Order: sequence, then C-alpha cells, then structure tokens
Amino acid sequence: MKLRLLDVAHARSGDKGDTANVGVIALDPAWYPLLARELTAERVAHHFEGMITGPVERFELPNLRALNFLLHGALDGGGTISLKTDAQGKVFSTALLRMVLDVPDAEAKTLKLPGVRA
Repeated sequence: MKLRLLDVAHARSGDKGDTANVGVIALDPAWYPLLARELTAERVAHHFEGMITGPVERFELPNLRALNFLLHGALDGGGTISLKTDAQGKVFSTALLRMVLDVPDAEAKTLKLPGVRA
C-alpha cells in the first residue's frame, strides 16, 4: 500500500548555520521500525534533491521512536545571510512528511497502519 509519512509520523525542523535539522517521530511506537527501515539518509537526500547542496546525515533515537536528519547545504548560508524565504528551515519538516512510502499490504495490516481495512 502507499502510505503518506504524514499518517504515521510528525516532524519538527529548524536550523543551525547552513544545515537544516529535521526530526521525525513515529506516532505509534510500533511504527518506528518501519520508519527506521524506510527513511534512509539516501532516500531523504533524494526527496530533497535540488533543494540541498550537501549530504544528509541520519541519527537514530529509538528510545524516542525518532530519527533525526541533518540536511547540509540546505539554507543558502544560514538565517542571517540567506535570501531564502525559509532561511531557518522550518518547512523542511512539512516537506519531508509529504514523502510516500510503499509498505507491503500484509505488514500494513499487522501494524494496523492508517487506511488499512480490517
């Protein structure tokens, strides 16, 4: 099934210099392993292709059922010098939540993901 990341997680983002920081938190603890498997640094980098100029780093925080991503080269130099509309990187979380995941139907049913019919 196709699953919007928005349906299984929430996210927050901000800035540190030229790097946007995006935290993604599973809405249900049972869904964290799915996020950990599907949200790779490579996949997030591809999602933001053309928007960032540097690499993506991923950090796992299983005790918080969260992943944290650093998007290097995302803010055109940072908040104080950037001419970007979102120089503090606040919309990167919303942009990441637009990602669509492909989840096998059987797994979606087992995890009781939103949109799965019993």
